[in-house]
Amino acid sequence: MARLQEFYSNTLRDELKQKLGLDNVMAVPKLTKITLNMGLGDSARDKKVIDNAVEEMGLITGQQPVVTYARKSIAGFKLREGMPLGVKVTLRGRTMYEFLDRLIHVASPRIRDFRGLSPKSFDGRGNYSLGVREQIIFPEIDFDKVDQVRGMDITITTTAKDNDQARALLDGFGFPFRR
Repeated sequence: MARLQEFYSNTLRDELKQKLGLDNVMAVPKLTKITLNMGLGDSARDKKVIDNAVEEMGLITGQQPVVTYARKSIAGFKLREGMPLGVKVTLRGRTMYEFLDRLIHVASPRIRDFRGLSPKSFDGRGNYSLGVREQIIFPEIDFDKVDQVRGMDITITTTAKDNDQARALLDGFGFPFRR
């Protein structure tokens, strides 16, 4: 069992039940999944760029990513149906908790000019999204082998009913929110 998963089931769940005033332990918010998306933009036309993005995302998450393709052609973007656009990964279970642990304790302190994560990035339904500008903040990525600095979107999906419950859950995990 991952460290944060064990912490949640042994300590955090009971604390949240008390703090949020919930009657049932099953009503306590929990993590459902973490989705990572790396949009490649114009550079997606090159097969080598896609292969590098797939390899880097696989190293970061420990799971094989899926290449996303355009569903329809848009002439204004010089986009054709079926062209590769980016890569994505959905993490659940043990790998989700391990990735979250690395994101909080290893990767976020390595972000340049890091002053904390924005507390305004909740969507109103208990989910949190953040953007990372450089994939090199993750220790699995070798800086010398990076051909291009790419960013990614990370979405943390929870069972929380509103932003306050989700904020309490992520605070409990030790998320470095801006004050």
